[in-house]
Amino acid sequence: MILMENPRQVDEPALEHWHSHPRRRQCRILSDPGMLRECNNDLFDPEALRARGQWTGSSSGRRATHFLHHEGRDWVLRHYWRGGLMARVATDTYLWAGLERSRPVREWRLLAQLHELGLPVPRPGAARVCRHGPVYRGDLLSERIPDSHPLDEWIGDGKDAPELWDAIGRVIARFHAHGAWHADLNARNILIQGNGQVWLIDWDRGRIGYHRALQDNLSRLRRSLDKWAATRERGALGWPHLLQAYNEERKPA
Repeated sequence: MILMENPRQVDEPALEHWHSHPRRRQCRILSDPGMLRECNNDLFDPEALRARGQWTGSSSGRRATHFLHHEGRDWVLRHYWRGGLMARVATDTYLWAGLERSRPVREWRLLAQLHELGLPVPRPGAARVCRHGPVYRGDLLSERIPDSHPLDEWIGDGKDAPELWDAIGRVIARFHAHGAWHADLNARNILIQGNGQVWLIDWDRGRIGYHRALQDNLSRLRRSLDKWAATRERGALGWPHLLQAYNEERKPA
């Protein structure tokens, strides 16, 4: 099966390339040739990566994220899984509505746009969409942020000084200045590097130029901190610092 949609329906970043492969013609791969010289279906197959010695580890849990090393870079491989009630019906399939409307392609394009704006997001390498009749499955390959850990781990280790909360608030404000809305901003989707650099990851279903619901990002983050006993108390202490820095950054010049 060949996907017949025209991949150049919308404005695209300057660097991109579409791949089709004879062995798996139902799959299409969108990649940045400035990031990946070689890109094929094996890059999305953990078992093939293990066989080639490129697999470097996985996150814990049934729906693991995989890590690999390829062409001198470290990468994160994430499969798209259903959440909520729909996961009981279809664990990882989505209704086909065209290549450009698939979740991997939309997230790849959004990450590329945010990266071009100089915002701290993982740079996208490749997105794969595999159609099976009326549904599809998808994967995303993005550059791994070195020496980084989620915010909840920093809180658990007692390393969330006021300066860190200040930095988080200012980074979120930078995204909001561009109308960049994160669909699930929580304590696991904020990465902190050892040098204190803050990154926002997992932009599935995110938008840009979407100014109406930006405050929802802050509310969702606060709820995620309150949800876990390990982050609730220190999150409440750090929150005023985050809000103050956010509001200062958002003030008109």
